[in-house]
Amino acid sequence: MRIRTLIIEDEQLIRWSLRQKFEERGYETREAENGVAALEALDGEAYDLIMLDYKLPDMTGLEILAKVRESDTDVVIIMMTAFSTIESAVEAMKLGAYDYITKPFAMDQLFRTVDKALETTKLRREVRELRRHLAHEYGMDSIVGQDPCMLKLFETINRVAASGSSTVFLRGESGTGKDLVARVIHYSSDRAPRPFMNIACTAISENLLESELFGHEKGAFTDAKSTKKGLFELADGGTIFLDEVGDMPPGLQAKILRFLEERTFRHVGGTNEISVDVRIIAATNRDLEKAIKEGQFRSDLMYRLDVVTLDLPPLRDRGDDIVLLSRHYVASFAKEFRKPITSLDAKALKKLRSYGWPGNVRELRNVIERAVLLSTSDTLRSEDLVIGRPNRQADNGEFTLPTDGVDLHELEGDLVRQALVRTGNNQTKAAKLLGLSRDALRYRLEKLGLLP
Repeated sequence: MRIRTLIIEDEQLIRWSLRQKFEERGYETREAENGVAALEALDGEAYDLIMLDYKLPDMTGLEILAKVRESDTDVVIIMMTAFSTIESAVEAMKLGAYDYITKPFAMDQLFRTVDKALETTKLRREVRELRRHLAHEYGMDSIVGQDPCMLKLFETINRVAASGSSTVFLRGESGTGKDLVARVIHYSSDRAPRPFMNIACTAISENLLESELFGHEKGAFTDAKSTKKGLFELADGGTIFLDEVGDMPPGLQAKILRFLEERTFRHVGGTNEISVDVRIIAATNRDLEKAIKEGQFRSDLMYRLDVVTLDLPPLRDRGDDIVLLSRHYVASFAKEFRKPITSLDAKALKKLRSYGWPGNVRELRNVIERAVLLSTSDTLRSEDLVIGRPNRQADNGEFTLPTDGVDLHELEGDLVRQALVRTGNNQTKAAKLLGLSRDALRYRLEKLGLLP
């Protein structure tokens, strides 16, 4: 894409020289010899770069600068003048000029300034476009659900996003969408233009996590080669999401508590108090009351977090949302994988409804993704859905029966198919995986209609 440039200058020789140099670089260039011509050239047109003389025959460059900035905040404007003063330069920069150069100027110096300015503008536009994309991706519509418990949750999310609440606590089982809800709150609030920092409290050691959150001074520890800002500083004006806060190390719990009470912190190895404005959204799937009794979590921290609490319902309690979500993911993955799949048959829907979904929405998403990826039909069938994989419990070695029960015939078929897939259709090895003789496996294959 060619860079569009407007040269506003009353001296014809300077206009010609600049135009020659810009066009050598492939820029699309237009000229204006006075203020009136400049305003005509600007009417309804967009430019990437404006070279603007400070003093024109009929008006000042500052007047034109002010008019341009009323409608375009991105265009790079570089002022040119033969009479540079500190006052005029300061005024131009306040009105939105990128830089101020004095005539006569060297072309190589000018183009260093132009290149830097255009790169800055490009990055600014890319950041704004990314933020616009994220605001759309994590709008309220990104949470799929029509069950009454979800409609109530939507109302609460809207109120929290619009409020000035600085602390939000999300509680729910693993896979219920706490990360998504945190992002929706952020991108639906006036904090959306500022950063969203997602911090997994279980992923980093206690010492490193403190440095990551609060930053450190040079020499604070062995690898601290220079002073570094932490995520709390970088997120100023935005949101900090503390995921799985229930697993946070005890020492760090005290520091988070102090921040929530005073809204200040210190760099590791530092003495200066640093103040930032961030919204804290904390999430956990742990029973914190039990963790407090066991001495693993501070009760005073839980009380500080428990200002506005949102309880995310498990998928098994969301009624027909299971079907709604399944159809949503089928459409999404069919588009992503370029598959002609448009629906699920009745038996598949029954299978999805009857399962207890211990992994919640995350588990359902993974099941549908796999089914769409491997299906060769335009309709997902029951046999395409590999769900209900039993989990062996560590304490007694038994398989866990899902809350809503299972279809034993379908479960048996799923396990047999998995064994065959895993062994490359080697019946002897598949039988061994299932604890059966080869004859017993062949009997089940015949009963299930799986023999060639």
